[in-house]
Amino acid sequence: MPPDIVYFDLETQRTANDAGGWDRKRDMGMSLGVTYSTRLGEYRIYREQRVEELVQQLLRADLVVGFNVINFDYEVLMGYTAYDLPHLCQTLDLMVDIEKKLGHRLGLDAVASASLGVGKTGDGLDAIRWWREGRLLDIAEYCCFDVKCTKLVHEFGIAKKQLFYNDRFQQRKSVPVEWS
Repeated sequence: MPPDIVYFDLETQRTANDAGGWDRKRDMGMSLGVTYSTRLGEYRIYREQRVEELVQQLLRADLVVGFNVINFDYEVLMGYTAYDLPHLCQTLDLMVDIEKKLGHRLGLDAVASASLGVGKTGDGLDAIRWWREGRLLDIAEYCCFDVKCTKLVHEFGIAKKQLFYNDRFQQRKSVPVEWS
């Protein structure tokens, strides 16, 4: 049976300021979490009431792939569970891996735009505004697209052994990646 790679992203109910600072990610609350499982071949959308099902899917995955998942998404989820997700989940955090090679962070949009020619459809602050307005479908579409971008960036990196990004001078640069 092929390994189950689970691509993952979540959106929050509150900003870091609302929660009391970036050291209070566990208090930001999950509005929606989205996964794509290569074994199941489907997206799953989790509301806050189903957060334990999301945690269980991540724990069962052979590999969880995300963008800033270790220092953000897992931290938000640990407001709901006693599991130490960064240590219990086999994880490839694309942002962390790229940061180690470049010495600075890149956003998903920067990598997806330069590598794939398609960027994100919004940002996390849009998702928080939509949460406050009760627009869950908008959050789901946005978060599903981020998961798809993450998956496509990962697959591009595997195939090409590099990713592209535009530096602050808008020069197209590449960064080698060693993902399998």
